[in-house]
Amino acid sequence: MTLHAHFTAAIGAVLDQLTAEGALPAGLARSGLTVEPPRDPAHGDLATNAAMVLGKPAGTNPRTLAELIVAKLRAVPGVIEAEIAGPGFINLRLSDDSWRDELRAIHAEAADYGRSTIGKGKRVNVEYVSANPTGPMHMGHCRGAVVGDALAALLEYAGHQVVREYYVNDAGGQVDVLARSAHLRYREALGEDIGEISEGLYPGEYLKPIGEQLAAEFGDRYRNAPEGEWLALFRARTVAAMIALIKADLALLGIHHDLFSSEAELQAAGKPEEAEAWLRARDLVYDGVLEAPKGETPEDWEPVELPLFRSTKFGDDQDRPIKKSNGQWTYFGADMAYHFQKAQQVDALIDIWGADHAGTVKRIKAAVAALTENKVQFDVKLIQMVRLLRAGEPVKMSKRAGNFVTLADVVREVGKDVVRFTMLTRKADAQMDFDFAKVVEASKDNPVFYVQYAHARICSIRRRIAEAGISCGAPDLERLDGEELSLVKLAAQFPRVVEGAATAREPHRIAFYLYDLAAAFHAFFNMGNDRPDRRVLVADDAQTTCARLYLVEAIGQIIRNGLAIMGVAAVEEMN
Repeated sequence: MTLHAHFTAAIGAVLDQLTAEGALPAGLARSGLTVEPPRDPAHGDLATNAAMVLGKPAGTNPRTLAELIVAKLRAVPGVIEAEIAGPGFINLRLSDDSWRDELRAIHAEAADYGRSTIGKGKRVNVEYVSANPTGPMHMGHCRGAVVGDALAALLEYAGHQVVREYYVNDAGGQVDVLARSAHLRYREALGEDIGEISEGLYPGEYLKPIGEQLAAEFGDRYRNAPEGEWLALFRARTVAAMIALIKADLALLGIHHDLFSSEAELQAAGKPEEAEAWLRARDLVYDGVLEAPKGETPEDWEPVELPLFRSTKFGDDQDRPIKKSNGQWTYFGADMAYHFQKAQQVDALIDIWGADHAGTVKRIKAAVAALTENKVQFDVKLIQMVRLLRAGEPVKMSKRAGNFVTLADVVREVGKDVVRFTMLTRKADAQMDFDFAKVVEASKDNPVFYVQYAHARICSIRRRIAEAGISCGAPDLERLDGEELSLVKLAAQFPRVVEGAATAREPHRIAFYLYDLAAAFHAFFNMGNDRPDRRVLVADDAQTTCARLYLVEAIGQIIRNGLAIMGVAAVEEMN
């Protein structure tokens, strides 16, 4: 049990005692109770709002209740001071031995330090990327890919069972356009001069290899054949080739999905009809006429009866059609069926979408609420676009790709770790600039460098101590004083950060925390530049050296644990 969990449990035990003694009524909800470091470290090591949360429901003054709690907390081993602040907040100061014990726990738990069971094994489906299979991954997809993958890893670390899913939109008109574009490249591979790519087709040269594959497989059989003879075949072949390309691009980022679901297969299996029937049986789909769009006059508007989902019953601003007038499923209707299928297998759904899909959030949330009878939690994370810069100037688009910069090109230039860490240095819903010059800069202003350098520096310290002939067994942690234990206090926050990030579905919190931990470590290390007695390696004092090595290696372990969640390597040397 981590220090934070230990003292949270201790406070819970004190409240149980007060309840047993009759000082607190039984059955009081404790959901709003927090135990966390105070904003000002001068106030102590931990603070709790227990008296503030429970005072009013208990029918007593919070400060009076705080006095009862504090009296018992002072008897808890490891608590050297418990004080009441303001109207009833409680601050605790812990013994140095408590922090030394936590340092030992970090070493003992190693790669598992910070793991949590708050997920309780609940099954979560995280769907991310899900770009149309019409081209290679570009930097517009990158941020959502990294956020989704890091969130999935974070949830697993916090005790959830996670399914990573990619939804292939292969049933719309865009895949017919893709097939026609591939047919053009097929004809080109057969030696035909195709001239300029017609507007409305995909111009990217990434389709050339597919055209060559089609030419090798079919010869000139479909060169002049009617579209009806080759469209479905070319569509299937081209979508399969594009999915293989997308998987390869994502693999460059270390991203691998558990499941690729096909919209075309979903529709062929009759899933949208199943969802419609389920909703009609509950009077949640009816046949009706939409209101005329704003600005349309009666002469311009022809009302058509359509099957409408009662999304207004679930917080949407209007009911939504699930089919078009020609009988085809609307994008919403197909998407609704897809979420119905997913929700039958898990306890929670999380979708990672581009911010341009913000307008559809309400209707899909309404559909999931209806289809699961509010039993499956559903969350949508909106991801803002990334602006690419080079030394402050906008990056020109890639002609080879069509009209965008490919993810593969960026990863090959700066590396997977730089891309992944950088994508997590801002909240997902905040705009981001990705400057090729800045992300490889060797300075503390570059979080990627700063955190990796901290880990590399710790590895270097270990090597130098070994080269000095100092062999460390069980360290004497009494050698660590207040300045050094303050580093342990920050390290000990990692489990709480993990739980908070997982609960909020915000993996960027791990990156923020690692930067702060790296900054604290660098400051600790740099003290030795002016004060030789504060160096980790003290040549004539092996015991102090070993105690400090034990300390910094614990910091290195936490950096490794955090970077692993982010999918970033913890390097041992900086090139």
